[in-house]
Amino acid sequence: MKFNNYILVCGGTGCESSKADDIFKALQKELENHNILNENQVVKTGCFGFCEKGPIVKILPDESFYVHVKPEDAKELIEEHIIKGRKVSRLLYNKQESSKRASIDNIDFYRKQIRVVLRNCGFINPEDVNEYIARDGYLALEKVLFEMKPEDVVEELKKSGLRGRGGAGFPTWRKWSFTQSTSSDQKYIVCNADEGDPGAYMDRSILEGDPHSVLEAMAIAGKTVGASKGFIYIRAEYPLAIHRLEVAIAQATEMGLLGENILNSGFNFYIEIRLGAGAFVCGEETALLASIEGKRGMPIPRPPFPAVKGLWGKPTVINNVETWANIPIIIFKGGDWFSKIGTETSKGTKVFALTGKIKNSGLIEVPMGTTLRDIVYDIGGGVPNGKKFKAVQTGGPSGGVITSDYLDTPIDFENLAKLGSIMGSGGMIVMDEDDCMVDVTKFYLEFTVDESCGKCSPCRIGGRQLYNYLEKITNGDGTEEDIRKMKQISQAMGRAALCALGQTAPNPVISTLKYYEHEYEAHIRDKKCPAGKCKNLLLYTILADKCIGCGLCAKKCPVGAITGEKKQQHTLDTSKCIKCGVCEEVCKFKAVVKN
Repeated sequence: MKFNNYILVCGGTGCESSKADDIFKALQKELENHNILNENQVVKTGCFGFCEKGPIVKILPDESFYVHVKPEDAKELIEEHIIKGRKVSRLLYNKQESSKRASIDNIDFYRKQIRVVLRNCGFINPEDVNEYIARDGYLALEKVLFEMKPEDVVEELKKSGLRGRGGAGFPTWRKWSFTQSTSSDQKYIVCNADEGDPGAYMDRSILEGDPHSVLEAMAIAGKTVGASKGFIYIRAEYPLAIHRLEVAIAQATEMGLLGENILNSGFNFYIEIRLGAGAFVCGEETALLASIEGKRGMPIPRPPFPAVKGLWGKPTVINNVETWANIPIIIFKGGDWFSKIGTETSKGTKVFALTGKIKNSGLIEVPMGTTLRDIVYDIGGGVPNGKKFKAVQTGGPSGGVITSDYLDTPIDFENLAKLGSIMGSGGMIVMDEDDCMVDVTKFYLEFTVDESCGKCSPCRIGGRQLYNYLEKITNGDGTEEDIRKMKQISQAMGRAALCALGQTAPNPVISTLKYYEHEYEAHIRDKKCPAGKCKNLLLYTILADKCIGCGLCAKKCPVGAITGEKKQQHTLDTSKCIKCGVCEEVCKFKAVVKN
């Protein structure tokens, strides 16, 4: 059925938390009130990516892009835009677009993006398999079942140059080839959706916005390597993604796209969901497989690798969500098509969760080789509040920082490794001049220490020792000998830890010492935090020549550390001060300073 207008409402977790579901219901109610519901369709989609501007409502066919929409805006949108044909300019992203046809391509945030993995997110109802099929869904599976041999599929992946998007960047075709060539009475396909990096939400958004792309890919892998069973391992903290996966599996099974005798081909493939309890270490392949088996999630030495001996000792193909989402379109359009995107050694696109000190936070997808400058300034809009860009943390707790000196470096697997960082799953956190690199490093070490399974001593003991030294330095008790010891421990952990969590846990230490050792030295020698973040090294004072005695700082101080008469200079008792910074924030005359 063709409608006059399609009203797309962002239905990702971020927008759902900002009443997107209420917006969806309000729009439907207004259409009903005006008896035009049969002529217009409201669709709840996945994430549009532009999270900074959510909740987002996009109206087709004119592509009007409305931002920061609230439930109470539904009446005006229906009456003005749908009934009278007049755009609601106050809600448009670009207010000047009100008199002409808008386009998502005219928005800076999207202009340099290429949506391959996110091709359906924000365009379809993820809970309707027919909408996925309408955008060429399951045609790749049909092609694999009836037109291609298993070795042809592996060859197509080899042509594409696709490498695993979970962090290691291992060639996908090679992993599949190992499992394909290993004889076994049973093989398994596993999707790693245990996304644990702070600030990362790429996999969650893909599953929320386009779950069928992952199901189709897993079925393709099953046919290719000879597996009949698949598992999606996803953390229980992703209820919306889990719900949409459950709906997608049920719909695909009902339509004969999963389960027994798929499309009358004689091929059987079943998928089950397994919930993780949120352990970061279960993102590691062997720990994840142990968790699926009902054991404690702890890594085991490799080889043998899961591709040869994995789940229940059987050959297992395990890829992360983003890798799986690439598979159907590669098979449908061909490996040569995919290989034209990206760089010589890093093909295709990469999805990043762009967060931190950035104007346009959100989910982005760019060709491999896009520079950090393009991402931060052209897509992200730069650093807000006139602050100076300082660094970007890539790869989460296992990654490192990239400084302003390397803004023009093309982002791919090799270049990030040269800079002392990693691609990781795709977290990208921007930091400005107010961020302390020692404090940032301590945050990541605290995370990895807490998430360590404790099985091997290099990670269990080494990580704790690194954190203790960082705590000591940020408290003002550090010594120069501490830096030397941190470097030694970091090197030892990288060589001796059992799994990638322990091996890469020191990366933030190594990276920040490489580029910001002077900040460590300032904490140690001068007992000062250059960024003013480490509380134990701060000293708040009130300047006599600027204080007019308004009393606002004294009124707001939570511990009564500031005293003084009205219109007289106030004083601050440092013995009572808890260094919360409220006095500096509220002073309109810049009389309160921190040293």
